[in-house]
Amino acid sequence: MTAEMVAPAWMHTQISAEQYDSWTEEQCAGIEIVDGMVVVSPSASKRHNRLARILANALDAAAGPDWNADTDFDVRLQDVPLTNRRPDVTVYRAETIDLTPTRPEHVLLVVEVVSPGSETTDRIVKVDQYAKAGIPFYWRVEQAATGVPIVYTYVLDPATKAYRDGEMFTGTVKASVPFFIAVDLGSV
Repeated sequence: MTAEMVAPAWMHTQISAEQYDSWTEEQCAGIEIVDGMVVVSPSASKRHNRLARILANALDAAAGPDWNADTDFDVRLQDVPLTNRRPDVTVYRAETIDLTPTRPEHVLLVVEVVSPGSETTDRIVKVDQYAKAGIPFYWRVEQAATGVPIVYTYVLDPATKAYRDGEMFTGTVKASVPFFIAVDLGSV
């Protein structure tokens, strides 16, 4: 079996922003670009997708008219080498809804729901990338075996371009859970 049989040739070469921008949404779904290289993400479980959707809906309701919260779209962290991440939930400025690509300066908060196989990336790699890109808030959601999610929050220190630990929350995820309004989305 050759490498080409496992993955197409374009997955073994560095991708430019122009090349990526020419791909269809279907081609971009399920992948991220890190330092110009394609990283394939396995399909998320129904539990993972449901939790991300519930979080997005609750954040969208709490955000007010100036911010939107959505799931599964690219955030362009840098152009050269190209780095696009697809956070599970992104809170971004409402007036940028039609701008492509979404840039870090459009984003207030990114949320990653940790899945088996994404632990190191979500706990270490993405934290560093999002901080260096200047995204003010990062939340990591752990799916506990009990079914009760644990939310770890991080706040950007602009001087060091690193996150400091914020609060940790546990509880059933509902629109009325206080941690959804812990960040005053209207004042940023």
